[in-house]
Amino acid sequence: MFGAPALVIDLAAATAPAQRAQGSILIGVDRQGRLPDIAIDDYDLLLTAAAEAPRGWIAAPAASLDTEVARLEHNARARPLAASTLAQVLRCGAALPLPEALVLESLAYSTLLAGPEFRAWREAHPVRPRPPATGPRVRLTRAGGALELYLAHPRRLNAFDSRMRDELVEALYAVAGDPSASALNLRGDGPSFSSGGDLDEFGCAADPATAHAIRCLRSPALLVHRLRERTSVYVHGACIGAGIEVSAAAGRVIAHPNSWFRLPEIGMGLIPGAGGTATLPRRIGRQRTLYWALGGERLEVQTALAWGLVDGIAEGI
Repeated sequence: MFGAPALVIDLAAATAPAQRAQGSILIGVDRQGRLPDIAIDDYDLLLTAAAEAPRGWIAAPAASLDTEVARLEHNARARPLAASTLAQVLRCGAALPLPEALVLESLAYSTLLAGPEFRAWREAHPVRPRPPATGPRVRLTRAGGALELYLAHPRRLNAFDSRMRDELVEALYAVAGDPSASALNLRGDGPSFSSGGDLDEFGCAADPATAHAIRCLRSPALLVHRLRERTSVYVHGACIGAGIEVSAAAGRVIAHPNSWFRLPEIGMGLIPGAGGTATLPRRIGRQRTLYWALGGERLEVQTALAWGLVDGIAEGI
């Protein structure tokens, strides 16, 4: 409708256009690996053939650089509304305090919930009937001044359903109201920290406006952000979608060597909706956040450490 969703600029031959369509994703490509002196914030994505890439850049071998660009363009064309919306939210959210950036994310997420790309995904992935799960979703224990908060639904790999979200919010409010709690440690039961949002609940709200109101009123990411000075998160196994979006708001994230991370939302016609457009750029930058989400592939723990997504890797956590 509005032309190509991604615009690729060869940085050896041109600079960012003075004006561009708000919906287009601007990708700068450094095929010579020289890391030219450019205004990084002019670009939504920056790829370089340099062996080591500083913050804001993605390093890719020269032989596969054009293949990587083509992959990103393909994914943007496959879900142009979600891809361009994510670029816009990251671009605008960079200038906002985190609480306001979360509101922006939620508004955009609700818009996409009503859009054709998510509708097509939902039709291709119908909600699976299953009996309601019983038992608590989170567990809070205390040892001295430290509180241990566990995601406690391992049978579903600690998927973030509405019940887990609500119980987590209640627990975090309790921590915030306890001045004697000097530290909060967030962990997950079972083989993985969290498999992300419960896919069978996606799009189940009465309407997008109500969904937006609920996300603003019950945001674990916002509460973890407010408690960040005394909060550490210990992740292991799969850490997908909401699992890493909420965790990234903490002051410290420590990963087990078996940890891996993924943002699958673009493929569903959505954007990260559990706070990731606000929390992740503050750790890894908006260019790398867009690259990771648009690419859709898993991020290994060593790359997560190099980017600053996690603060350390440790056994036995």
